[in-house]
Amino acid sequence: MVENTQAYKSLDAMKNIDIRTVDRNSLVDIKTITIDENLPKEEKIAEFIRQIKNPYCYKVGKIVVQVGFCDNDVSFEDSFENIFLSM
Repeated sequence: MVENTQAYKSLDAMKNIDIRTVDRNSLVDIKTITIDENLPKEEKIAEFIRQIKNPYCYKVGKIVVQVGFCDNDVSFEDSFENIFLSM
């Protein structure tokens, strides 16, 4: 139980990193991630998290990316389409 609480606190801290102040050199470039395609789904996820260190904040080349999720029923595709339609 304590281990799960620690894991949730750790995930919460990762999720709340401020990309304006994060040390870019501490972030993993997603281009360097390699996953064995033959692994089961759960092991692929675990391996991705192990390599990326923070699945909420990482780099793509020189660009810092922060990932967030909404608690609603709108898909990523619908949200993306709405962005373009509003331009």
